[in-house]
Amino acid sequence: MNRKSLIAAVLIAAGSAAMTAPASAQVNVDLVIGTAPPPPIYEPVPAARHGYVWAPGYWSWNGRRHVWVGGSWIASRPGYVYYQPQWVERGGRYYYQHSRWDRRDRDHDGIPNRYDRDRDGDGIPNRYDRNPDGRQHYRSHDRDRDGIPNRYDRDRDGDGVPNRRDDRPDNPRRH
Repeated sequence: MNRKSLIAAVLIAAGSAAMTAPASAQVNVDLVIGTAPPPPIYEPVPAARHGYVWAPGYWSWNGRRHVWVGGSWIASRPGYVYYQPQWVERGGRYYYQHSRWDRRDRDHDGIPNRYDRDRDGDGIPNRYDRNPDGRQHYRSHDRDRDGIPNRYDRDRDGDGVPNRRDDRPDNPRRH
């Protein structure tokens, strides 16, 4: 009887050990210092890149002093807003807030999107706005992305040849 219970206990222990979930932990370290960061260094913002967000430079702390980290392009996340890292002063101490992607307030007006009557901040209330989230659907309405809808555009593909003289008005590489 003891031998059967010992075998059963070993099998249960082995089965539970084989089925353990991988450990996952989120580490959040707050950095608090007593000296203010220097003023930001001016960096010219490069031309916009489709599918990317410009993350401006910021002052980081290396343990002894502030170090400038230059700006860079970050792949955008549809439906999210990028918040750059920043130093916040509270009671004479400076707290470092890491960069993050946030879904709550797309137009930065302080009103969460679920309560915002104008989510994209274009001045048109959501119930009258064709694109209340600010997303553009270029392929079907504006092929050459010049701001003129295809049905009114005299050069639909943006190749410089008017549609009436263009053999292929939807192909920008052919006349």
